[in-house]
Amino acid sequence: MAQLVKLQDYVSRYEKDLKRYTTQFVRLKKVQWIRMKSDWETGNIHGELEVEEAEEKPKKSFLPRFFRRKSKKTQDDENIEGSTEYFFTENEKELNGELVPDMHEEENAYTFQPSFYFAPQTMDDLKRMYIDQLFQFQMKWASSTLREESHLSPRYTRDTLLRAFTQRLPDSYLLLYRPVFQIKRAPVEAGIILLTPTQCLCIGILEEEVQAAFIPDGSRFWTKKIGKIDKKILSPLIGLNRTESIVKQIFRENGIEMPIKKIVLSRNGYINDTNTSFGIEYIDKKTYPDWFSYLKKNSSPMKAMQLKAAQSLLQNVLTTSYNKMDPGEDAASH
Repeated sequence: MAQLVKLQDYVSRYEKDLKRYTTQFVRLKKVQWIRMKSDWETGNIHGELEVEEAEEKPKKSFLPRFFRRKSKKTQDDENIEGSTEYFFTENEKELNGELVPDMHEEENAYTFQPSFYFAPQTMDDLKRMYIDQLFQFQMKWASSTLREESHLSPRYTRDTLLRAFTQRLPDSYLLLYRPVFQIKRAPVEAGIILLTPTQCLCIGILEEEVQAAFIPDGSRFWTKKIGKIDKKILSPLIGLNRTESIVKQIFRENGIEMPIKKIVLSRNGYINDTNTSFGIEYIDKKTYPDWFSYLKKNSSPMKAMQLKAAQSLLQNVLTTSYNKMDPGEDAASH
């Protein structure tokens, strides 16, 4: 599960101590999975369910119906969400031995504690329940610290691309999702930046109507075709080139030696005539499954240069947050 180190201009735990929290996330994920899996295998889930049902009794008869509907939705969305097998990278499928989390007392409120809100029938059901809760936990880490918090937009919890990246890619991937950089005292929103152990991917998103076809015109505008209707849209290369330029500049100033690759991504449409732009990879509905499968198979551990690259980017982002002790105060940018 890729680690969401920065979301928009929200305050992030990773900004405070990148190395510590990247390690802690992996440890928490493994420890809590072992605990939850053990509880499920030994049938030690009824106590939690009984407490929840007692608190909200009308939901008792609703749980099985909710669960069946949830399972069907997951199946229908298989082309986007994928199999639960993505929960583990290849070297994580066997989690033997004891793993003890090393937590500071002040962070107990932020320790990941998944619970059973229905009775899973299969291991895949259990994994789905677990990763859904882990995703919510990631959102908390990406929008708050012990003392600060940012207003989290609900749209990000529904963002299927964000979920795909955070739930299906290896733990060693570090994700900056539409970060806002402070460039010459001006805020500049970038696209998606994905730091793998070996390269930096700058990703521009092109997702509008389903089955739309996009034709690069080699200018500021592309043509979008839906059936017999043509429409001019702003070229995604404008934002993508801006993102690459920002990353290049920060890497150069900090002595970061890491390849940067530009990608235009459209999961639900088609991109035609992709030879018009040199040095850009186009991923559309036809090529997305293979491309994403390739990313998932990278089981390399995090590298020192990768962490250094992420740290240099985090040092140049804009953060808007408020003090938890007084949420009525005006949001402060820093």
